[in-house]
Amino acid sequence: MKTDQPLLQSFKLGATTLKNRVVMAPMTRSRADNPGNVPTEMHVEYYTQRASAGLIITEGSQVSEQAVGYIHTPGIHTAEQVAGWKKVVDAVHSEGGKIFIQLWHVGRMSHPDFHNGEKPLAPSAVNPNAKAYTPEGFKETEEPRAMTLEEIKQTQEDFVNAAKNAIEAGFDGVEIHSSNGYLFHQFFNKNANVRTDDYGGSIENRVRFFFETLDKVKEVLPENKIGVRLNPSLNGVFGIEATEETIPTFDHIVERLNNYDLAYLHLSEPFTDVSDIDYLETEIAKHYRPKYHGNLMINANFDQESGNKVIEEGNADLVAFGKLFISNPDLVERFAMNAPMADWDEDTFYTQGEKGYTDYPTYKAEQQEA
Repeated sequence: MKTDQPLLQSFKLGATTLKNRVVMAPMTRSRADNPGNVPTEMHVEYYTQRASAGLIITEGSQVSEQAVGYIHTPGIHTAEQVAGWKKVVDAVHSEGGKIFIQLWHVGRMSHPDFHNGEKPLAPSAVNPNAKAYTPEGFKETEEPRAMTLEEIKQTQEDFVNAAKNAIEAGFDGVEIHSSNGYLFHQFFNKNANVRTDDYGGSIENRVRFFFETLDKVKEVLPENKIGVRLNPSLNGVFGIEATEETIPTFDHIVERLNNYDLAYLHLSEPFTDVSDIDYLETEIAKHYRPKYHGNLMINANFDQESGNKVIEEGNADLVAFGKLFISNPDLVERFAMNAPMADWDEDTFYTQGEKGYTDYPTYKAEQQEA
């Protein structure tokens, strides 16, 4: 057993002590295939299998009906959804795990099929020209509708209510999904946000909606139980086209987040090759570590070696693993044993049922079967 790895050291995360620095990243899995988008016993099993992670961050969970943009994703805005999540949380806690829920609004990355034919909400009426995963398969996105000031306020209240529901379900905290081309990210981006009121134009105006929401959420939940996720160099994915103001915008956000006592800031390394775009950053952890004074979590294509290295070099405190956690429910134990990793089956990422979800064996089980 090699337990002296940086990844396997305990860590004080806000109000919570983690048994290691291996985080299960939030991942859409489309298993809430019931009319109420309620987490089921399958969700209980899936997350409990992975409870040896220092922290689990759940898949994005919509804060309202308006927030939906993908089929079979669970919500956190009805009593039934809260009850479903409570079973998940209780099971993870019974295994000694810690779990945050990711609060999600997709904004324009949706489709009228989810909204009784109505256009999805967004900062501005700008089509992301992407694809939405609807009940009838992938469809081209359509032009959204620009949010009114009243709808901005209502959406902020939806996040507050979702945070209250997370407390009721027993979660250790929440992560505000401000990343990957979804609603907050759309407000940050000059191509997606062409508003001329207090929520558009200058960098300060484009981040206003996010900071107002964060300030409201922290009224119902201690700051050290709130995480924030950002993807600064996202480009050409999820409808986001970066501009020369992109990195200055995220620099401004990150520096302002130093005024909060957050649980963590969760950043993604670039999803695509941006090395030929001189106004984007190719190494996100290295760029933001000196700027952010709190707990920094990094994500995107890390393995055991690179995960240990980024902590050892002081560029992150925690590493979030996605696909590796799908196919290796015992990822922490495999790291401890330096065991080989099981391959994931991409064809079952967004399907329904247990296949590719709860049926990946542990390394010990694999050895016994061999």
